[in-house]
Amino acid sequence: MENSADTTIADLAPTLHRLRSNWQAHKPDYAQRMDDLGRLRHALKLRLDEMADAIARDFGHRAKTETRIADGMTVLNDIDHLRKHLRGWMKPQRVGVGWRFLPGRAQVRPQPLGVVGVIAPWNYPVNLALIPLATALAAGNHAYLKPSEHTPHSAQFLRSLLNEAIGPGRVAVATGGADIGAAFAGLPFDHLVFTGSTAVGRKVMAAAAANLTPLTLELGGKSPALIADDYPIAQAAARIATGKWFNGGQTCIAPDYVLVPKGKRDALVKALREEIIARYGEQFTNVADYTRIINDGQYARLKGYLDDAKTRGIERITLAGHADPVQRLLPPTLLLEPGDDALVMQDEIFGPLLPIKSYSHLDEAIAYINAHPRPLALYPFSHDRGVIEHILHHTLSGGVSVNDTLFHFAIGSLPFGGVGASGMGAYHGRAGFDAMSKQLPVFWQTRRSGGDLLRPPYSKAKWLIDLIVR
Repeated sequence: MENSADTTIADLAPTLHRLRSNWQAHKPDYAQRMDDLGRLRHALKLRLDEMADAIARDFGHRAKTETRIADGMTVLNDIDHLRKHLRGWMKPQRVGVGWRFLPGRAQVRPQPLGVVGVIAPWNYPVNLALIPLATALAAGNHAYLKPSEHTPHSAQFLRSLLNEAIGPGRVAVATGGADIGAAFAGLPFDHLVFTGSTAVGRKVMAAAAANLTPLTLELGGKSPALIADDYPIAQAAARIATGKWFNGGQTCIAPDYVLVPKGKRDALVKALREEIIARYGEQFTNVADYTRIINDGQYARLKGYLDDAKTRGIERITLAGHADPVQRLLPPTLLLEPGDDALVMQDEIFGPLLPIKSYSHLDEAIAYINAHPRPLALYPFSHDRGVIEHILHHTLSGGVSVNDTLFHFAIGSLPFGGVGASGMGAYHGRAGFDAMSKQLPVFWQTRRSGGDLLRPPYSKAKWLIDLIVR
C-alpha cells in the first residue's frame, strides 16, 4: 500500500513517468482490462460500508442510503456496463473507402492513449473518481487520480481501495491541497478529466493548455426544472424534491431553480412542503436521512445567499426544521421570485436552497433559460409529447431527464457531459471509452493500386484523373 501521507509536488512527475513507462512496457489487453474492472468491482462491493463511513466523516453526516446509491450503485452499474460491452468496443470497425479508393480497405481502431488524469470533486467523492477511472482502465490506459482535498477520509479510502484492487503499477492516487491539484492539472497527461466548478474548470483548462492535454470538463451551472401547465403539481414536487434535496442539494445536476406556471406557484410550494415533512418530519426528526453541508465555508456561502435574499425582500420559506450551524444542517428552503441580481441566481447553488420563478407562457420560460449559460441538466415536466419536443428543440443543455430528475446521469449507456459553460466532452459508457481512446484510422492498400499511376507525367494517366475528378 502507498504511504498514507499527502503527495508532494515533487512526487507528481515521477509518478506519472512511472505509470507511463509501465503502460508502454505492458499495454493492457482485453483480459487485463476485464480483470482490473472485475477486481475493482469486487473490492468496492465488499467495502461499501467502509466507503459510507469515510464519506460520512468528511461530511459530518451523510445519509448512508444516499451514499450506497450515489457512490455505490452508480459505480457498480457503470463497471457492469463497461465489462458487458468492452469486447465489442475494442474491435476495429470497418469503414467504407468509396469507389475511388477500391480495392483498398479501411478501419478505425480504438487505441489506448497512455495515462489519464482524473481530478475528482468532493460532493460525490467515490462516484466521480471511480467512474472516469474505470472508464480509463476499460480503454486500456493507466490512471492517476487526484481526489478533493475537502474529503480526506474518502481520498484515503480510494487510495487503499485502488492499491488493493489494481496496484500501484497501473493506478496512482495523489492527495493534498489546492497546490497539489494545480500542479496535477499541469502534468502532461494523455487525457485529463476534471469535475468541478466552472471557475476552477477555467484554471484547469489553462494549465492543461501548456501541454495541449485533451480535456473532458464536467462543470455545473444552474440546471432548471420547467413544469408545463398540464403536469400534475404534486408529482412534479415529489420528483423535484428528490433531485434537489438528495445529498443536501450538493449535486452538480440538482434542479437549481424551478419555472412554474403563474397560478400554480403556491400549489407547488404547498406540495413541496408536504413532501419535505413526509420525508424528514416537520421538526427534522428524521435527520439521519438528511445530508449536512460539507464544510463551514460552504455553509457560510449558502447562508450568505439567504442573507442577501432577506436584504432584497425576497420571500424565503423554510419547509421544515431550522438551521443548525454547529451541525452544518441547513433545511430545505424556497426563495420566491428572486431577480437575477440576487446572489442565489448568479452562481450554482450547490445546496438545499430552491428558487421558484413563475411564468405566463411556455416560450417565456424557454427564453429565460436561453438567456443564461447553457445548463448541465434540464428537467422538463409535461405529459404532452409536443410540449416536450418544443422544449428540447428550443433549448440546449448537457443532458435531460423528462418528467424526473438526475436519472440520465445513472444510465450507463448515455453520455454525460456539459456544453459551453457547463463543460466539454462526455464520458460514461461508450462515450467515455471513445474519449479516452485514440480512434486510429487505418487504410490498407492492395498490391496493385490505381494510385501508382498518379504521378508525373500526368498526361499518361489523364484517363484515370478524368475518371476520379468528376
